[in-house]
This record gives sequence, structure tokens and C-alpha cells, in this order.
Amino acid sequence: MRSRLIVAAVLTTATALTASGCGSGSAESTAKSIKVVYWQNLDSKNKLQANHLASMVKQFTKANPGTKVTLVPVTASENDYYTKVQLMMRSPATAPDLVYEDTALINSDIASGYLKPIDSYLAGWSDWSQFAAAAKVAVRGASDGKTYGVPDGTDTRGIWYNKQLFTKAGIAVPWQPKTWDDVLSTARKLKAKLPDVIPMNLYTGTAGGEASSMQGFEMLLYGTPAGDKSLYDASQKKWVVGSKAFKDSLAFVHTVYSEKLGPPVDQALGANFGTTVGTELIPEGKLAIDIDGSWMPNNWGTSSAKPWSQWQSAIGTAAMPTQNGQAPGKTSMSGGWAWSIPAKAKNADLAFKFLTTCETKANHAQWNAQNASIAVRTDAASDPTYVNSVPTNKFFTDLVRYTHFRPGLPAYNQVSTAIQKAMESVTTGQASVDKAAAGFDSDVKAAVGDDKTVKGAS
Repeated sequence: MRSRLIVAAVLTTATALTASGCGSGSAESTAKSIKVVYWQNLDSKNKLQANHLASMVKQFTKANPGTKVTLVPVTASENDYYTKVQLMMRSPATAPDLVYEDTALINSDIASGYLKPIDSYLAGWSDWSQFAAAAKVAVRGASDGKTYGVPDGTDTRGIWYNKQLFTKAGIAVPWQPKTWDDVLSTARKLKAKLPDVIPMNLYTGTAGGEASSMQGFEMLLYGTPAGDKSLYDASQKKWVVGSKAFKDSLAFVHTVYSEKLGPPVDQALGANFGTTVGTELIPEGKLAIDIDGSWMPNNWGTSSAKPWSQWQSAIGTAAMPTQNGQAPGKTSMSGGWAWSIPAKAKNADLAFKFLTTCETKANHAQWNAQNASIAVRTDAASDPTYVNSVPTNKFFTDLVRYTHFRPGLPAYNQVSTAIQKAMESVTTGQASVDKAAAGFDSDVKAAVGDDKTVKGAS
């Protein structure tokens, strides 16, 4: 996933200095030192989150004299970041005080005992009323209904395409495919007319993590007639296996890579391929179609490692169509991140105070403007700083009406990994669609239990 710049933050407090006043017997903290540990993806030149956090630290320490905040980046792939943060949260000695959580993993971390409910803090924070109801659901515990984070933005996904390459290939723009077949037929035309250009990018494989699961697969799966019941049937509280929707989605992936409509397989399976797509292939005119997220302009702005001012005239946007053009005709996926306090945090009070600094109306609007993400504070969503920041903001915000969310359940992470494995096997040609789908079914049943699965429509 973001597949786009994805980040995380962690605060840990220094041991409080104890003062024993004569006759008072009291002790108080004379120093408040906290560390902010955030995810720096493998493109170490991209300092967007680092710069934003630095401004938050400056604002926070000015308003809270005597505090010290140290920013510490964790450079890793997305999946490795998750692992490292979870390891940190296991022990009181290493547990952070605030962590920037992928909302899809919140319930998994709740089940592992890593996170602290923050309802008591939220009760005294009037700004909480400004957050959209759907965003609040994403940070709510599935088992107890308590709140375990404050979301700082969401995203949607669609299709980015190079208008100049389309014109060279004789394809009319603006372009809006109506079905999956429209997407594939366009990619085939591009391959025939522009043999030196990669027709389309569809993220795939285990190294891609959630970029593969969301941009690469769930954009397809949730666009089938099964819709929201294509992966998890909430009415039965069971994971879906053995479905036509899953096989159809895998068949699309197989077609892209078997017909060489996508990137070379060894390149597509690289851990840092998302950075290559955004910073090299698209701006250098080597990729015509990219199924990706609303955050892509982060790669091209003035604060990026490789600014590309021509992107607004060179690149067009289109919604991902449903499989057969069935209603509502378009589909998207949304994720997002949130600030959460670990259960073993040493200074939860100070952590929440820093959180509220990051999530004021002005700072929320500023961050989502800089990050090309979608504001979840209703008041910030109308702020000119946000609305006018990126030309594509309106297009991707409008996709919210067609969007779907990943099941916010503890088992999702294992199910997602099973998706990535199935994708990789058809991408490399090591398995047929039927065999890869059967492998997914087996992996899911092993992860959640056979009694927690239901057979999907054939």
C-alpha cells in the first residue's frame, strides 16, 4: 500500500527523575523526554513525513516547555515495519508510547494485547466529534467496541494513466474503462503500439505486502458481483473461500503477467517496486497504466526527491471499473492509518497530548494536503489548505462513495498474506489459477479454522 508513502510513529518516555522534597514525600517528573519512531520506507530520500513530524515537534515543544521530542526513523519494508513495531510493543522495556498503526492491523494488535483503549482520553477531547463516523469504525475494537486510535486520514485507489502515451498509441483521452475487459484490451493496444513501454502495473506478490493485496487484488475482488461479501461475509461472520469471484480476480492477475502486459516479473516482485513506479517508471514515460492510490502525487511534488512539475498535464485519472460494468460501475479500496497508544506505554498521557497536537483541524488539513490523502475530520475536509492543495484531491475524494474497506479483524493479516502468496504463484506461473485458489482456501482455513469459513458463490 500504499505502494504509495506509508509511515508510522512511536513515542517512548524517559524515566522520570524523582525528587524527594524535605518533609513532602512527593515525587514528580522533572523531565519529559519522548521519542517518535516512524516508518521510513526504502526510499530514504522521501522526507515528507519526517518534515511534517519535525514541524509537529517544534509546535509541541513550544507549547509545552521542558519537553523534548526525538524523531527516530525505522527504515524497512512495510511488512518488516509491522514486525518491528509489534516486537517493540511486547516488552515494557521497549514499548513505544504512540504508534502509527495501519487500521487493518489494529484488531490484530488488540487481540495480541499490544494496544490500550483510549476512550477515557477521547471523552475529554472535544475535537473527537469532528471525525467522520466511518473513520471511527476503523479504529474500534471488533470484540469490545472500545476505541484504540485516532485516524489521521484515509485514501482511495483508482487508475493513473499517461495521456501522452495513450495519444501516441491512438487511444482517446480522457479514458474511463467500463469493465475489466476494457482495461485489458487497452493494455494490449499499448503493448502492440508502444513495445518499449510497460502497458500496466498491477502490484503482486508477498514482497509488495498490502500494495499487492489492496491495489493489486482487492481492487479486483471487491469489484466482482459478490462485492462486500467477496472476502468476508459479515452477516455470517465467516471468511469466504472457494468462490468464483476469487478465481476471476486471480485470472486477471494471471492474464496481466502471462501476456506480459505488466512489468517484468522479477521487477514486479521487488520489495521496493512501488517507489520505482512512482519515481522512475511513471515520470520517465515508461509505464502507461498504474492501478494505485490517491497519494501518488507525493512522488512528484516540490518536496519530493525527484520533483516532476509536468505530471498535472501528462497524467490522467480514471476510476477502476467493476468486473462487468455492473452497478455502481466503479469500485475503490480505502485504508488509512491511526495514532494508537500501546498497552505498555510508559507515558500515555503525554502521548495523547502529542497526538492531539498532530490532529488539530489545521494540522490535520496540512498533513492530508501534503500527503495527498483524504481528510477524515469533517471540518478539515473543507479547509482551503486541503481542498486546493492537490489537483486530484477532488477526484479521489469522490471515489469514497464507491469504496470498500478491508475486514478489520485479527485474522486479516494472515488472510492478506494468503492472497499475496496466491497472486505470486500465478504471476510466476508456478501454479494455475485453480491450484493457487485452492492454496488460498487451505491457508485461510488453517489460519482461522474451517468452521470460520463459508463457500462463496461458484
